[in-house]
Amino acid sequence: MSGGGGPRAGRATASLRHRLAERGVDPVLLLLVPGLVVAVALFVYPFSYGIGLTVQPTAAMQEQWGGGIFANYVAFFRDPFVFDSVGITMRLALPAALFNVLASVPVAMVLRHRFRGKRLLTSLLVLPITLGTVLTAQGLLIFAGRQGWINRTLLEIGLIDEPLKLVNNYLGVMFSLVITGFPFAFLLISSYLSGIDPSLERAAKTLGAGWWQRFRRIILPLLAPGLATTFILTFVLAFSVFPSARLVGDAMGETRVMSLMAFRAFGEQNDYAMASTIALMMGAVELIVVVAVLGLRSLLYRGTTGGKG
Repeated sequence: MSGGGGPRAGRATASLRHRLAERGVDPVLLLLVPGLVVAVALFVYPFSYGIGLTVQPTAAMQEQWGGGIFANYVAFFRDPFVFDSVGITMRLALPAALFNVLASVPVAMVLRHRFRGKRLLTSLLVLPITLGTVLTAQGLLIFAGRQGWINRTLLEIGLIDEPLKLVNNYLGVMFSLVITGFPFAFLLISSYLSGIDPSLERAAKTLGAGWWQRFRRIILPLLAPGLATTFILTFVLAFSVFPSARLVGDAMGETRVMSLMAFRAFGEQNDYAMASTIALMMGAVELIVVVAVLGLRSLLYRGTTGGKG
């Protein structure tokens, strides 16, 4: 019985594979089913549920702003306290992402070469990744607060007459975004640079090209797609800033970012529908910026990327 079952089972398996192949279905794709189930459970369903919440405004919200089931969206665009958070978040995220990308390029260029202490320097540059935003904010308060080491040192040597306000404002959040975002940009840019063939630069140098010509005509064109990708990732990271804006910023003032507005609606006002609306608008703004950057990248560069990132 067992000897006859083996061939029959093999023929049945082969027949199933044949039928799937006729329908254009690769059996290997069945391995994706567990991942799809997890994606639906952890992303698709919560996302759909959140969208559903946005069209279930509270009675008070409908009475105040009108708009029926779209009262939350009407409130988002018509309430200056909430809507202005879009511009505030953009004024933090865009400069931080741009600075991190531009600053990481020369550093990554230098660290491409071998020299004594390279590993130590690289480790120090990526160390903030292990600290997290909360510890970074705490460090900024210790070093740059009114009673921090920086202000005390400057006061003792007579360079300033009163403490500088370096935290609990726009500067504090910007410092935090740069400290936490630069390591990601540096690692990504380094990955792309490592994929550019050094022989291209050597050939250009042999032909008499200076370092600027080599960078502008060889490195930069090959690095351009990586710069766009790095900018997108660092922008999304900075746009969703929350701990820094609350700990080293002015939470209800000049650093009133969208994530704080969502937290305010959820945690303080118990308005889950409005919090979901703000979160959805955050995603929409991020998507607009991502599409714009990718569109600009496709217009300026149509080749393949030179890096491994």
